[in-house]
Amino acid sequence: MSDKHEEDLRDGRPHQHAHAAAPTTQQMRTVGQRRRAAEEKLEHHLEEARHKGEHDTTHREEATVDWSADRPA
Repeated sequence: MSDKHEEDLRDGRPHQHAHAAAPTTQQMRTVGQRRRAAEEKLEHHLEEARHKGEHDTTHREEATVDWSADRPA
């Protein structure tokens, strides 16, 4: 074993081979599709949260009661 390989094993880093193949075109397409789907899903969740936040704020304002009139002066 080479000293470099032993050093990589000791510090927990994975040993990378010089002959490791680059991802195929299909793999890159799949990654891109998954990334776009995840971004769309995140955007959808953020939109839902924004609308929910607007609804909650409106509902709280409608439900607010002014109790100051009930207090003795």
